[in-house]
Amino acid sequence: MAVKLLMTWDIKAGREAEFFEFQVREWVPGLQKLGLEPTDAWYTMYGASPQIMIGGTAKTLKTMHQILETEAWQALKNQLLGYVDNYDQKVVKASSGFQL
Repeated sequence: MAVKLLMTWDIKAGREAEFFEFQVREWVPGLQKLGLEPTDAWYTMYGASPQIMIGGTAKTLKTMHQILETEAWQALKNQLLGYVDNYDQKVVKASSGFQL
């Protein structure tokens, strides 16, 4: 059963350009190298929800747990945390379309 890692965050004020550069050069390639396949990317322009919502899938729950326990994941996530506030994540059963 495929599972999806759902992540949400807000970009730190004044770090937008650096954040998007990091996304293209390091975040997405890093996720793929770890075995997570990016599936969703949502940007909230208005409202009280998180500014960014991202999803990435793994083939099994076991695979997802193995990925999330690696030093490479921790290093990539720590880099991300330099650009964002209010980071949150959860693992859910994957389905098509937008998931919360």
